[in-house]
Amino acid sequence: MTRVLVTGASGFVGRALCAALGEAGHEIVVSTRGAAEPWSAGLEIRPIPDIGPDTDWSGALAGVDAVAHLAARVHVMKERHAQPLAAYRRVNAEGTRRLAEVAAANGVRRVVFLSTVKVNGETSGSDPFRESDAPAPGDDYALSKWEGEQALAEVAARTGLETVVLRPPLVYGPGVKGNFLRLLELCRRAPPLPLGAASNRRSLIFLGNLANAVTACLIRPEAAGQTYLVRDGEDVSTAELIRRVGAALGRPARLFPVPGVLLRLAGHLTGKSDSVGRLLGSLAIDDGKIRTQLDWAPPFTMAQGLAETVSWFASRRARDR
Repeated sequence: MTRVLVTGASGFVGRALCAALGEAGHEIVVSTRGAAEPWSAGLEIRPIPDIGPDTDWSGALAGVDAVAHLAARVHVMKERHAQPLAAYRRVNAEGTRRLAEVAAANGVRRVVFLSTVKVNGETSGSDPFRESDAPAPGDDYALSKWEGEQALAEVAARTGLETVVLRPPLVYGPGVKGNFLRLLELCRRAPPLPLGAASNRRSLIFLGNLANAVTACLIRPEAAGQTYLVRDGEDVSTAELIRRVGAALGRPARLFPVPGVLLRLAGHLTGKSDSVGRLLGSLAIDDGKIRTQLDWAPPFTMAQGLAETVSWFASRRARDR
């Protein structure tokens, strides 16, 4: 049994990880800035202030064997901070360095850092991303996560702290927000969409699969010092994803083919080039390293993950009526 501190435990991934760790028999400690909530019943709560370069982690880390560091300043769609890069760096880079330093000083064995595939880049092109690729973060969030990875490596080299980095693609599952929630709403309405010719490749990961991968990285000796890309195990085009989500919702996907060059032109003319690029671009990863080194395989198929996500979505809509 391992005693694990989970930062960001109240978040989308954090709650799933706490459940997975509990099912695996590990002892869980969670750090939080607020009061205990229903989801945290039975867990040991250790309050901390805002995460940054001066955070006092000593109390939260007392008696802890390993840390799953999920807390982060995540991508903000409507940025209001006057200096967004500085805000990202304070939490994701400087805050991560501080956590690692205090963890090492308090005898913590390992820190697992949840990063992002966006460290590799925004689009993978014809070949999938691999851990050996040169990092190419394309926005402030991704850059701050890459700097957090570098900070961990520096602390590890200096102190002997074991560190593991996980770079997941888009995560979906019950409780999902952002773009995937908007996709669920879109597929429920099932309007005609000009995406029938989309042949891109996108890697995704179901929430339960990611929680399982983090758990493996916390306990497997072979993971020490490694960076892993992780995914469900199959890649889908935007068109195929819409068809699968529509099928799970019991709604037909009404897709018609329009050449990608015309869609990109329309995106340029309407100021939505980034949105069109995400719909048509590929972001595929090769997760062979974690499968080989840790003998890891996702416990859930994409079909199972989509079914659980759609079931949650339907229940949510029923409650909101």
